[in-house]
Amino acid sequence: MLTQIKGGLIVSCQALEHEPLHSSFIMGRMARAAAAGGAAGIRANTAADIQEIAQNTTLPIIGIVKRDYPDSPIYITPTLHEIEELNTSPCAMIALDATDRPRPQHQPLADFVKQARAAAPGKLLMADIATLDEAINAEKLGFDCVSTTMIGYTAQSEGHTLSEDDFAPLKAILAALHIPVIAEGRVDTPEKARRCLDLGVHAVVVGGAITRPQQITKTFTDAIRA
Repeated sequence: MLTQIKGGLIVSCQALEHEPLHSSFIMGRMARAAAAGGAAGIRANTAADIQEIAQNTTLPIIGIVKRDYPDSPIYITPTLHEIEELNTSPCAMIALDATDRPRPQHQPLADFVKQARAAAPGKLLMADIATLDEAINAEKLGFDCVSTTMIGYTAQSEGHTLSEDDFAPLKAILAALHIPVIAEGRVDTPEKARRCLDLGVHAVVVGGAITRPQQITKTFTDAIRA
């Protein structure tokens, strides 16, 4: 899969239960539209959506399951249960939160990675990180790649963005790692996506700027009201 997505755009096709487009059928058609537009891969939430997407496109899929647990702030593929769900799906890669935050049942990340490898031996593993230290740790733990998904969404990275100071956080991660780095998180313009690739990322993930019409609409209405 890493060869297939190199230098390309991965489109995140997700809609949560409270969102207007929440439907595996709709996500399948969204992925088909992304493929027609030239996407190199898809990132999708839940085994059901992944199954539908795989029936609508041959693009490689990064799978996640978003689920809340009362004892942890982590919600992206947080436990072995979600790994096992994704292992039954046709995704080629599983992404999981690899931030330095308490995991469900206080499980160490290193132990969880070992469990994930054993439970889904045919899947690549992506580490969703928020800081440089987390990225370095993910490489040490044997992840196949890291993604900057969580920058700005954790206490450790609060107030930061992927693109601040001409993508300084991304540059630091690229300089420190030997495994592929995927740029993700508020890459909301074609110019930002191009800049990430020029800096040397393996691929770029774009979600809301393409697949969340309510979010896209709000950028227009906010500008008009201003």
